Amino acid sequence: MLLGRPCRRCSCGRCVFFLYLAILVDVVGLVLLLVGIFASLSYWDFLVYTGALILVLSLLLWTTWYSINIEVPLEQMNL
Repeated sequence: MLLGRPCRRCSCGRCVFFLYLAILVDVVGLVLLLVGIFASLSYWDFLVYTGALILVLSLLLWTTWYSINIEVPLEQMNL
């Protein structure tokens, strides 16, 4: 059991678009960051700062995806 629910097949949630977009943005940011750190390029600082900025901005996508997937029972909504 996971959080009081019986075990069942895992799903990606309601909005798979934000999940895949967040993963893609994370990968791009991490690649830029690692290339900037480990490659001996003259513009390494641009890659490091851009990769870090993209990783920080991807948190908005992860927050959006998580917020969309929050489920509140009807009894607790006070409608």
